[in-house]
Amino acid sequence: MHTYKKSLIVSADDLDELEHVNNVRYVQWIQDIAKEHWQETVPESIKKGIIWVVMTHHITYKFPAKLNDPIILSTFINKSKGAKSQRVVEMHNEKTGQLLVRSVTDWCMLNSKTKRPMRITDDVMKLFEKKS
Repeated sequence: MHTYKKSLIVSADDLDELEHVNNVRYVQWIQDIAKEHWQETVPESIKKGIIWVVMTHHITYKFPAKLNDPIILSTFINKSKGAKSQRVVEMHNEKTGQLLVRSVTDWCMLNSKTKRPMRITDDVMKLFEKKS
């Protein structure tokens, strides 16, 4: 599957009272990278008729990230069936390579006009099968 990656540096706004990245910030990053991967991979002609909603997030927090830590986020589609797609996001400390967070999110594809689930087409699936 096609893997999408991006980097970021932990800022003071990302931290909680323990001086670690706040769990809510990790969820935001998970959603942000999923959206970016979709936006950069899918042509506008397909995107305009589709919206995605989260069904479940399963997040495993392995190690804390702290101020100024460089983080590499990566994501890929694990599997899709019908209207549902399962996306994996991993975050690693760029300096140490240590896995910080791993999430598995189930998304549902909806028709943007009717807001009803719609089957993921082969054309969409093929866009995410290409090699990174």
